[in-house]
Amino acid sequence: MHCASCVRVLEKSLGRVAGVTDANVNLATEKATVTIDPQKVKDIDLETAVVNVGYKAILAEENNKSSEELEKKKELIELRDKVIFSLIIGGLILWGSFPGLMDTAPFILKNFYFQLFLATPVQFWIGSIFYRATIPALRHRTANMDTLVAFGTTVAYGYSVFVTFLPQFIKNTGIEPLPYFDVATIIISLILLGRYLEARAKAGTSEAIKKLIGLQAKTARVIRNGKEIDIPIEEVMIGDLIRVRPGEKIPVDGIIIEGQSSIDESMVTGESIPVEKGKEDNVIGATINKTGSFTFKATKIGSDTMLAQIIKLVQEAQGSKAPIQRIADIISSYFVPIVIMLAIFTFVVWYIFGPTPVFLFAMLNAIAVLIIACPCAMGLATPTAIMVGTGLGAQHGILIKDAESLELAHKINAVIFDKTGTLTSGKPKVTDFSFMEKLDDVGTDLGINIPNNLSIHDYISSLIYSLEKHSEHSLSFAIIEYLKNKARELKTDKVYAIEGHGIQGRADGVNILVGNKKLMEKEKVMRCSELDKKANLWAKEGKTLAYVAINKKNVALFAIADTLKPDAREAVNTLKKMKIDVYMVTGDNTQTAQAIGKLAGIDKDKVFAEVLPQEKEKIVQNLRDKTIILTTGDAKEGSQAEMYRRLGYLSGRTRKLKSKNVIAFVGDGINDAPALASADVGIAMGSGTDVAIEAADITLINKELKSVAIAINLSKKTMRTIKFNLFWAFAYNVVLIPIAMGILYPIWGILLNPMFASLAMATSSISVVSNSLLLKRSKV
Repeated sequence: MHCASCVRVLEKSLGRVAGVTDANVNLATEKATVTIDPQKVKDIDLETAVVNVGYKAILAEENNKSSEELEKKKELIELRDKVIFSLIIGGLILWGSFPGLMDTAPFILKNFYFQLFLATPVQFWIGSIFYRATIPALRHRTANMDTLVAFGTTVAYGYSVFVTFLPQFIKNTGIEPLPYFDVATIIISLILLGRYLEARAKAGTSEAIKKLIGLQAKTARVIRNGKEIDIPIEEVMIGDLIRVRPGEKIPVDGIIIEGQSSIDESMVTGESIPVEKGKEDNVIGATINKTGSFTFKATKIGSDTMLAQIIKLVQEAQGSKAPIQRIADIISSYFVPIVIMLAIFTFVVWYIFGPTPVFLFAMLNAIAVLIIACPCAMGLATPTAIMVGTGLGAQHGILIKDAESLELAHKINAVIFDKTGTLTSGKPKVTDFSFMEKLDDVGTDLGINIPNNLSIHDYISSLIYSLEKHSEHSLSFAIIEYLKNKARELKTDKVYAIEGHGIQGRADGVNILVGNKKLMEKEKVMRCSELDKKANLWAKEGKTLAYVAINKKNVALFAIADTLKPDAREAVNTLKKMKIDVYMVTGDNTQTAQAIGKLAGIDKDKVFAEVLPQEKEKIVQNLRDKTIILTTGDAKEGSQAEMYRRLGYLSGRTRKLKSKNVIAFVGDGINDAPALASADVGIAMGSGTDVAIEAADITLINKELKSVAIAINLSKKTMRTIKFNLFWAFAYNVVLIPIAMGILYPIWGILLNPMFASLAMATSSISVVSNSLLLKRSKV
């Protein structure tokens, strides 16, 4: 495949197969994704459809990736050898026929029959690639770039053969009988050189995939029958116990059952700081064990591992087609027939109105038009940029599912964050804790006997810790986590949970009660004024309160909250600086929601509280079709309303303007899936549920909120590259085709030699691919 016309020809041919509902062909990856009815379509039907229009199809399977790579390498080496051969032959013919050079050439190189002998293998062996694509295409009444090259070089070669064998006939028409074997051979040489350099450059666009595949470990140290043995990674089975030593790669995904370590997950998540892992923590295959030694149980192997899924998602994204690319492909499908008509028109005009020898001028200018026209650049403009963009995203821990999402992300002007698990950690933590003042003085009044080796503060902490160990409530887990290094476990009895209120029981023979305000009132607990003041303050911050009473006296108070992630405020501020509106939705009460919103830097009127899961999708839809209500009172100098007034939108007292927003929803839970699917761009946190990740368009496997802005920036840079590529591709053709037709000849006497036309055509494709590769250097 060499141009966008090839794409359209293949898509049409595959689309005509009975049972095919959709065919998507990607020029950069040279892959087709076909949606079929398996009852009606067999593999051979698809392969035949491809062969019929002059191409070859290989069914892409998981187990033939290496053979596919070998095939591509073999083709590239073969192309390189053909380029070298054709350039040497073309150079020799040029030496023997080009004015100014031929004077120094050996006599044999000036001989027309020897030139024919040299040019024929270049035309029909080296150039067979053009004929193999052209003949089937013409048989199916289609045309591509190979058709243009085949037509142009065949005309030059055919005329040269005619001159060689019938020079007198040409001389009788008043034309000097000179062959143009150099034109045919040099055109083929330069076009193939362009394709070789283009293929080398295109290989660079898929570097991200190769890097990801290269991360995979080759072997695993498995414990079987009590012995440690090294086996190939392909032989690892689910449930195998695997030992990992410091500095080694973790072979597959699993869960640690013994030991602990610091693990470098940067190759998968993009996060440079090693992560501490211990018993029951998950580990990811291909990440590197830094310090400790541990044993883990394999839970996912082969194509089910996170790395394999990442590779699959990136490959699918690189093979998908952006809407802007579809437009370019449609234009390109009409391009080749138009160029052929322009070449015929050029020949006719020069033959009728041109100077003598009219036939030579007409022929050479028509060939120049056929050769210089380049749908390749148009076809490569979008997919090469998409490949680099999605690969760059993967390296930063951002998985983009398809090209359409990457294209759409640059238009995002509103981001909605789910609160729990997205902006916050999703795990309640003790944020504040206080004992009553002068606890040492009132200790005796509590009726407790404090062990000699403990302070009253440590003893009460131990009483709370021991009681909470009997609870399964998430708030109890937060208290246990907070006290685990400050307390010791004491003997407990008569412990029972009070649903919706708290827990009570005896620890070390002391009556203890931990719960909410209602429980304290119900049990007639004696209040503590300084703790009540703190309770009022913490409640205003949206925190959940847990009172502690010993023998009916309030002695301590916990404030518990789902804490904001460390990078949440920075992420929100970055989006605001990009002129993107930031919203938050949560099922929590208004007070808690507003408190979290304030900490995150989200405007008060952009926080939606007490939202049911099914209502999140409605919020997305309402914000997408947002209505701006403006009044004349808003129209202050420099305000948005003033701008609309000047544009004539706001002439009366009030005016409604409908603006179509492009919405991104960021979430992580099962209840976020409908909103993620409904948003223009759904963004799932990598720590989220499988359902959420499946519904999203972009997944942040690095779990960093700042990656939302990075993804949008990446989209903007990719789209900028695509637009520049398309501009260059179209501008090149719009400017150079008229020059090839001879538009400059009447003014300055300038004509474009077909050999220079082939050089310009090759350069255009290489420049587009090279511009896409520049994306790799950009900072996102």
